[in-house]
Amino acid sequence: MKKQGILNSDISAALSYMRHMDTLTVSDCGLPVPEGVECVDVSIRFGLPHLMDVLDELSKDYKVEKVTMSEDIKTANPELLKELLLLYKGIDLQFVSHSEFKKKTGQSKVIIRTGEATPFANVILESACIF
Repeated sequence: MKKQGILNSDISAALSYMRHMDTLTVSDCGLPVPEGVECVDVSIRFGLPHLMDVLDELSKDYKVEKVTMSEDIKTANPELLKELLLLYKGIDLQFVSHSEFKKKTGQSKVIIRTGEATPFANVILESACIF
């Protein structure tokens, strides 16, 4: 039995298949999932788990070189943005329109759906090379 790290077998498997420049999306409970993109749904109820809970755990086992967010997070969810900026300090950040963001999710290998229920609480993470 696994002793530590991400226990969710679907997330653990998805991470093991990620390669340099592949993307994964971590979303709130309302973001649409494009046809053909795998969705790992970890939502339990509104607000549980929070987006940051999932991102904090992912950051321990997944190296990111670029983070993409919707421009709208700046005004609609500035508190979450502050947390994201701390977590991804020193990493390339990109802000795009929300419609462009949703298009980009179609290129993700997987979308991890959380219970987050705050506006524009979605990120696309691009894999870094670990060597």
